[in-house]
Amino acid sequence: MKTQIAMLLAVLGAGALPATQAAEFEEFGHVTRVQPRVEQVRQPREECRTEYVQAPVYQQPQQRSAGGAIIGAIAGGVLGNQVGRGNGRAAATAVGAVAGAVIGDKVDNQGRPVNDPQYAQTQEQAVRQCRTVDAYQSRTVGYDVTYDYRGRSYTSIMDRDPGQRVRLRVSVEPDRNQ
Repeated sequence: MKTQIAMLLAVLGAGALPATQAAEFEEFGHVTRVQPRVEQVRQPREECRTEYVQAPVYQQPQQRSAGGAIIGAIAGGVLGNQVGRGNGRAAATAVGAVAGAVIGDKVDNQGRPVNDPQYAQTQEQAVRQCRTVDAYQSRTVGYDVTYDYRGRSYTSIMDRDPGQRVRLRVSVEPDRNQ
């Protein structure tokens, strides 16, 4: 290889090549350092988990019975009519009927309203909760390669790690300013 360079330089020195042409050849440089260029790339991902919670479960709504309210109203009205005297008898009958209806309804419907959370049963239910989190991945996008050629050090960015030596394209051209 060195003989090719010597011959090329001799040809150039003798003026055999036209002044507008450059001579090119391949040589190798010794790699002294390779440093990867690393880039952080954001990749959002979804994280999900399942939690188990106690949730109220209501039984099928029951038909409310009006029988207790009717019987209570009649009984309350009769008692109110017996207690009341004179002009207050009608008022006492009305108050007794209303109070009897309320008491009869509570007794007949076991004193609880439909879908009251206080009386609901609980059951464990699975609840899936998801959220998006940012994840970062390191990606090598190139290499800073430092190499020696003929006693001088050079640095270049390359797509891949060249190993222990790097192929160089050398161009020789005479200095036109002499």
